Amino acid sequence: MGQFESPDIWHTVELKKISKKPNKFSKKPSWLRVKLPIGKEYSDLRSIVDKHNLHTICESGNCPNMGECWGAGTATFMILGNVCTRSCGFCAVSTGKPNNVDWSESEKVANSVLLMGIKHCVITSVDRDDLKDGGSILWAQTIKAINRLSPDTTIETLIPDFKGDIINISRIIDVNPEVVSHNLETVERLTKKVRIQAKYSRSLFVLKYLKENGIKRTKSGIMLGLGEKDEEVVQTMHDLRNNNVDILTLGQYLQPTKKHLKVVEYIKPEKFDYFKKVGLQLGFRYVESGPLVRSSYHAEKHLF
Repeated sequence: MGQFESPDIWHTVELKKISKKPNKFSKKPSWLRVKLPIGKEYSDLRSIVDKHNLHTICESGNCPNMGECWGAGTATFMILGNVCTRSCGFCAVSTGKPNNVDWSESEKVANSVLLMGIKHCVITSVDRDDLKDGGSILWAQTIKAINRLSPDTTIETLIPDFKGDIINISRIIDVNPEVVSHNLETVERLTKKVRIQAKYSRSLFVLKYLKENGIKRTKSGIMLGLGEKDEEVVQTMHDLRNNNVDILTLGQYLQPTKKHLKVVEYIKPEKFDYFKKVGLQLGFRYVESGPLVRSSYHAEKHLF
């Protein structure tokens, strides 16, 4: 049995009976209101972005935490274009045939990181199942370029599953970013509905392979409000810990458009607090759990 497996903890963690009635209101609850970004650090970064016409997923994805993250010197960039080969039911990124790889993108992102003075950089991408390398070569080039131009900037990579191809996964391992993240997104029962081309077991394999082959810090995230049960969320936490994942994020799913999966429930902040407590008891080093939490929330704090 691995160091993180505990046959007793399932029984010692009490599943609280917090009311879980379906949401009856189309209006978002008060705890999902977002404060406008403020602060000198944010304002300075905003000026640089506008002056140099830089692009971050923080802006295009309308992240609710942009002001806080930018104020802490963290920003997220998406590579490999903006068209995905997969059609996940929760994601607002367009599905279709992507354009050819822009091999200059790695330098463009690295220059943006340098100009913005980013302390901690998060890189993510669309899925590129149309490419034999799954985009892993550009991934590696981008990390190398950031390290070259901004050697003091730490890097987190939120990677696709690369169809479980260990050659492609190993390209990420070889450039050794400080944190490697791959999101399960939801519980096992809902995976086919939420991530139609993905496999729950394959995502766990990716996380396990990363850890067993030299990545110090691994991370994953789950969206809540898609119809999952409390015990399924806890089981998912167990599955992640049994594969030695260090960091977990849990946030509220919000429907991007009417074409996407509907929100089954708006999870109350108290439930998020409860899941954070469970996660820490299970041995995660960090658990970010709250209605507005996204994958890169407080990313700069997850270095240990």
